[in-house]
Amino acid sequence: MRFAPNGLARAAVRFKPASFAGTFVALMMAALIVSACGILLETGARASVPADRYAKAPVVAAADQYARLVTGSGDSRSESASPLPDTARVDTALAGKAARVPGAETAVPDFTFPVRMGEDALTGHGWGSHAFTGAALTSGAAPRTGEVVLDDATARAAKARVGDTVALDTATGRAGFRVSGLAKAGSGDTAERATGWFTDDQSPVLAGHPGKADAIAVLARDGASPADTAALSAGVKKALAGSGAEVHTGDGRGAVEDHGLAYARETLTGLGGSFGGIAALVAVFTASGTVALSVAQRAREFALLRAVGATPRQIRRAVASEALLVAPLAGMIGCLPGIGLARWWFAQLKDRGAVPGAVELHVSWIPLVVAVGTVLLTALTAGWAAGRRPAKIKPGQALSEASVERLRPGVIRTVLGLGALAGGGFFTVFAARSAGDDAANAALGVVMLFMLAVALLGPLVARLCAALFGLALDGSGAAPATLAAANSRTNARRLASAITPIVLAMAFVSTLAFMHTSESHVAAKQLRAGVTADHVVTHHAGLPADAVGRAARAPGVDAAVGLLDTQVLVPVGSGGDRWLQGSSAQGVSGSGAQLGQVQDLDVRSGSLDRVGRGRIAIDRTLATSAGAEVGDKLPMYLPDGTRTSPEVVAVYGRGLGLAAVTMDRASLAAHVTSGFDTTLLVRGGDAKALAPLGTVTDASGYAVEQTTDRELNAWANYMMAGVLGGFAALAAANTLVMTVLDRRRELGMLRLVGATRRQVMGMLRWEGLLVAVAGIVLGTAIAAATLIPMMRGLTGEAPYVPPLVYGSFAAAAVGLALLAVTLPARAALRERQG
Repeated sequence: MRFAPNGLARAAVRFKPASFAGTFVALMMAALIVSACGILLETGARASVPADRYAKAPVVAAADQYARLVTGSGDSRSESASPLPDTARVDTALAGKAARVPGAETAVPDFTFPVRMGEDALTGHGWGSHAFTGAALTSGAAPRTGEVVLDDATARAAKARVGDTVALDTATGRAGFRVSGLAKAGSGDTAERATGWFTDDQSPVLAGHPGKADAIAVLARDGASPADTAALSAGVKKALAGSGAEVHTGDGRGAVEDHGLAYARETLTGLGGSFGGIAALVAVFTASGTVALSVAQRAREFALLRAVGATPRQIRRAVASEALLVAPLAGMIGCLPGIGLARWWFAQLKDRGAVPGAVELHVSWIPLVVAVGTVLLTALTAGWAAGRRPAKIKPGQALSEASVERLRPGVIRTVLGLGALAGGGFFTVFAARSAGDDAANAALGVVMLFMLAVALLGPLVARLCAALFGLALDGSGAAPATLAAANSRTNARRLASAITPIVLAMAFVSTLAFMHTSESHVAAKQLRAGVTADHVVTHHAGLPADAVGRAARAPGVDAAVGLLDTQVLVPVGSGGDRWLQGSSAQGVSGSGAQLGQVQDLDVRSGSLDRVGRGRIAIDRTLATSAGAEVGDKLPMYLPDGTRTSPEVVAVYGRGLGLAAVTMDRASLAAHVTSGFDTTLLVRGGDAKALAPLGTVTDASGYAVEQTTDRELNAWANYMMAGVLGGFAALAAANTLVMTVLDRRRELGMLRLVGATRRQVMGMLRWEGLLVAVAGIVLGTAIAAATLIPMMRGLTGEAPYVPPLVYGSFAAAAVGLALLAVTLPARAALRERQG
C-alpha cells in the first residue's frame, strides 16, 4: 500500500480539527508577539526626525551626544554608547572656521536656554539664529548687550513695549533688560513657546556656558545644489577636524535639535530587542508545547498507521506536512493583530513623551516575514521532536503506549531539565551575592532557567503535584474529586501541558509587577524618611537664581538648601562586562551640614561635610555596582558628557528615594541646560513667607507628588507584564480547551458507566482547580526565587507584594482554568447527548 503523507495531513486536519485549532491559535499568538516586537525594533533602528529648527541650514555641526565606554583590548576590545542626559556643546569659535569654508554664506552659533520672566517661562535664543529660523522684527531693532527682543504674544501678555525694561531671571541671576524690539517667530522657532532673543555674544553667558554653543548652523550660498551641499559638508568636516564636532546633513540635523530621538531609539530597540527577545522566546516556547501536545494527542492514530505498515519516514513527513498546512496561515493572520499591537504600543510611548512626535512607525515586510518564518520553524521543530518516538518505535509498542501513558520520561529531556534546574539554582545564589544591575541581570537568568526546567521536567513535576494535591482531593470523600485525583496521577503528561503555561504566566507577571511595587515601596519609604525639611518649594519653570538667599533671609528659617536635579552616567560592572548606568544626581547649594538639616541620606560611611568641588557622596547600591568606597576616585560622565573622577567622601543608604549621587551645585550647574534649581528645602520659617518663590508643600505632600510621578512611569512594567501574562494566559486556556476536547471519548465512557453530568463536570472542575493551584504555586516559587535576590541587590530589602494584587493574579489563574475546562466540557457532553 502506498501512503501519501500530504493526504494524511489534510485528512488529519479535516477529521481532528480541535487539536489543529489549538495549534493554529498558539502559532498565531506567537506570530503576533514576534511581529509586534520586530516592528518596534525596526522602528528604533530606523527612527529619525526631519529637521525643523535647522531646516534652512543645510549643514549643522554639533558635539557627539553619546558617552562612549571602551572595554577590553585587542580582539576583545568593544565600545558601548549611551545617550547623554543633557546637551554636549561646541566652542563658539568654530563658527568662524566654518564660515570660511568655500560655499558657506555664513555660520551661526546657536543657543537655546531657559529664561524666567516673573512666573512665566521663556526660551532664550541668540538673535543670529533668525538667519535660519525666519524670525523677523515687527518693530524696534536687533538687540545689543543688555537688551532683548520679545515675540509679539509675550510682549502683549507682559504689557511690554519697545524701550521698556523687563526683569528676567537667567543662569547668571536676575537682571533688567531693555526691550529693543518685537519679533514674529519664524518657521524654525517653536511657535507655542514664549521666546526672547539676546545678542550672540551675551547668550552663552546668560545660558551659563560661556564660550559654548549648542550647535553651529552653516548656511549655503543662494542657489546651492545638492552637490554643493555635499561639498560644503565635506569642507566643514575638514575645517573642524580635531575639534570634537560632528557634521550633520539631512535628517541627521533633526537628531541635533531633538535629543529625545536618542532615548527613543534606545527605548524602542530595548522593547523590540531585549523585551522582544524574551517575549518571542516565551511565545515560541509555548507554541512548541502546544504543537507537541497536538502530536501527542494523536498517538493512537500514529500507532495504527505504524501497525498497518506506515514507515517512520512517512510518519515524519505527515507531521511536517501538517505544520506546513497550519503554520504559514497562522503566521500571516497573527501578523495583522501584531501590527495593531505595535501601533497601539507606539502611540502609548508617544503620549508619554518617550518618543518624539515626529518619529513615525516603520512597518515593512522584514518583521512580518521573520514572524511567519519563526512560527513555521517552531512548528516543524516541535513536530519533529514530538513525532520522533511514535515514528521510530515498533508498531506493537506504539499501540501499547497509545493506550497507557509511558511513565519514564526521556533520558535527554531529564538531563537537560536537571541541568536547567541546577543553572537556575546557581544564578539564584549569584544574584543573592550581587548588587544593583548585576543582581537584576542574574535574576533574569533565574526565571528563564527555572521555566525551562519546569517545561523539560513537566511530567515529573506534574506527577509530584498530582500526588501532593491528590491527597487533599482523595481526602475530600467526593467521587468527582477522587476521580480527578486518579486522572491526574495517570495522565501526568497531559497535566504538565496544562500546568506549564499557567506557571509561565504567574512567574512573569509576578516578577514584572512586583519588581515595580518593590522598588516604588522602598523609594517612597526612603523619600518620606529622607526629607526632613519643614517646607519644600518647587516651580514649573525652575526656581529663581536668588531663591536660596531669599528663603534664608525669611523670618524663622534655620536652613535653606537648593537642589539641582539631573542625571550622570557611571561605569558599573567588572572586567570586560562594564556599561554606563544612568544615575540620578542632585547638586546641593549649601554645605553638607546644611544639607543634613533638611535631608537625611542615611550616611553609612564617610561624611557629607566634605562634599564640595571634586568630592561627592554616593548611594551604597551604586558604590557596590561601581566597586567604589570612601576614598576612591569614581569615574563618571557629567550630563553634557564631560569626564570627571571625583573622590567619594561618603556612602549613604537612601539613594533610591532621593538621589544616587550628591555633589556641590557649582560642579554641576555648568553642565546642564537649565541652571535653575529644581527644589528648595527649607527648615523653619513660615510657608506664607516662601509662597512668592513657588509652590510650597510640606515633606509628606512632596513625597506624595514624587511617588505619583513614579507611578506614572510604571506603565512600561505593567505593559510588559500584560503582554507576557496575557499571552501565557491565552496559551493556558488554549491548552486546557485542547485537552478537554480530546477527552470526548473518555467523558462519553463515564456517562455510559453511570456517572451523572454533574459528576463529570465536577471532576473536570477539580482537575482545573488542581492545574491552577499547581501553576500558581510553581509560578510563585519561581517569581520568589527571582525577586528575593534581585530586590536584595537593588534595594537591600525583601520584595513588597501587595496582597490584593497577588490575590487578583491567583484568582485570575483559577478563574481562567475553570472557565477553560467548563465551557468545552459542556459542549462535549451536549454533543454526546445529541
